[in-house]
Amino acid sequence: MAKKVDRRALTIHRRIVTPGDRKKYLERSRARRDYFKRANCNFWLFEEAALPGAFVEFTEGPSREVLDAALADAPEGGGDPNRVYQEVELG
Repeated sequence: MAKKVDRRALTIHRRIVTPGDRKKYLERSRARRDYFKRANCNFWLFEEAALPGAFVEFTEGPSREVLDAALADAPEGGGDPNRVYQEVELG
């Protein structure tokens, strides 16, 4: 019987933040990063260089199962649990 191989999984979420909401958004993002770290996942935040306030959030887990569990209880989300990308082995 073939052994199941866990592959890393991630979600991508785009957000547009107004200048007046930026400080609060970054505070909430730090809280989400800390939450995902405790859930054995990573959370990265990128801002478009030419468009301040246009953010992309990446939430990554060591497996689909770990990521799904973390997303289920995540504060303010972390991506669409129906749109999860799994790592492709390029061997």
